[in-house]
Amino acid sequence: MIPTRLRSLLVLAAMALIGATKPADRVTVTLPRALAADAGGRLLLFAAPLRAGADAPSMVDLDAAGVVVAGSDVAGFGRDRRAEIDTAKAVPVGLESLPPGTYGVQVVLDQDGDYGYAGRGSGDLVSRALTLRLPLTAPVEIALDHMLPPATGPFDTEGLPPVAAAQIQASRLHLHDEVIDSPLLSRFYGTPRAVRAWVLTPPGYDPRARTTYPTVFTAGGFGATHRLDAQQLSRQWHLMETGEIPPMIWVALDYATRTGTTEFVDSANDGPWDAALMREVIPTLEARYRMDARPSGRFLTGHSSGGWFALATMIRHPTLFGASWASAPDPVDFHDFLGADLYAAHAELYRDDTGRARPLERAGGAVRQTVEQAAQLEAMLGHEGGQLRSFEWVFSPRGADGLPVALFDRASGVVNPHVARYWIEHHDLARQIERASRRRRAALDGKLHVIVGDADSYYLDGSVRRFEAALREAGVRADVRYVPGATHSMSQLYAQDGDRSALWKEMTRVMLAVAGRSRAERRPG
Repeated sequence: MIPTRLRSLLVLAAMALIGATKPADRVTVTLPRALAADAGGRLLLFAAPLRAGADAPSMVDLDAAGVVVAGSDVAGFGRDRRAEIDTAKAVPVGLESLPPGTYGVQVVLDQDGDYGYAGRGSGDLVSRALTLRLPLTAPVEIALDHMLPPATGPFDTEGLPPVAAAQIQASRLHLHDEVIDSPLLSRFYGTPRAVRAWVLTPPGYDPRARTTYPTVFTAGGFGATHRLDAQQLSRQWHLMETGEIPPMIWVALDYATRTGTTEFVDSANDGPWDAALMREVIPTLEARYRMDARPSGRFLTGHSSGGWFALATMIRHPTLFGASWASAPDPVDFHDFLGADLYAAHAELYRDDTGRARPLERAGGAVRQTVEQAAQLEAMLGHEGGQLRSFEWVFSPRGADGLPVALFDRASGVVNPHVARYWIEHHDLARQIERASRRRRAALDGKLHVIVGDADSYYLDGSVRRFEAALREAGVRADVRYVPGATHSMSQLYAQDGDRSALWKEMTRVMLAVAGRSRAERRPG
């Protein structure tokens, strides 16, 4: 029999041994005095497995294979200039649950809270990328190392392929950076607000001439920024310069905010963006440029979230635009919102009727991410601004706390039926078609063009099929296409027979015909 004192010593020794090998569940981040007096925001840690023998990475971010993310809110680093990240609550698994191995690790302090939309950017504090052995068995300190500089302008072509760089530089003199003050948005927010846009004028454009041009209003997908919008328009310049599409004026509308894209919808949370577009932005630009300011001379295009904008704006204002083209639009029928039926009495986003996890993203026939995983990652990156939360900023009623009311519970995935009903009544595009008057349906006839891949990365083809059925039932003629095997990629949707710009060429020919036909009809005799 072991004496009591010896038994106690053995127990203490065993506990010490266990403590020495127990994985650490916190990482300490330090803020050097030379970097900043103090700072706050969302502190994020990214960890991704490294292949055997691989060099230390230069950056670890969301695009890394197998990445794990942990985060904590930090009001400041205090007198000791230290803050902690609880790595046990990382997604998709805590760091202590990772398979033993070598990982690339990097820490970012997101100071402006827009990581869910724009990722790391100007003003964020970043550590060096480190190589660590995980799971941790001892406390670790990581020092923030540098502040990210302001973003380069849209005409900085460093690192781009030569062809893309040449196109961007060639378009430079023809792109005009417009800032349109918005009294409507300013009143809503209580501070001065403006809407930004790039205007691309065509070859031969003369602001003093009487010639006017059909005008295309376009918006990018989720993640688009004013800087990227300019680079995207360089493609249109190249196509006009080479004569592959007719001369037109292109307007890239910036609808990005810290919380996502506004879709140019009159929203309880984002403000009167539709009213600002129709009553302030378009009239101002038509006064400044030689635009064909007739309904037959205005057109809408967009991809993904921009595709939803192009459809929704056309449906709301069918007599003010000649036609719209939407590629891979965000959900347009809420019978299929990310696979869930928001009309159902007990809708749920995380699981289908059989209890299986509801997929959000696919690639090559395999599920890459479920809705639940996306919601968890979005919540870890920050409280606002991810794709799912962006939908709520646009579509939801405003809560007593001044924030959009959540469509679904983030823990269970259960949908709030009252919020779902609000979404349906205000923003379900298929329902708007079904409830449209005969006059509105006639005004939309032949003006809607939708293109989506039948293997869309986010399963958006399912919602488009329901939308197409609503159009047929309402007797509204529309061009709806499903590109075999195509994903969410614009390069796949816009290509045909090896021509990557085939859809741009087709749509602009139609636009020119619509504008020209109307002009001929108005001509005397």
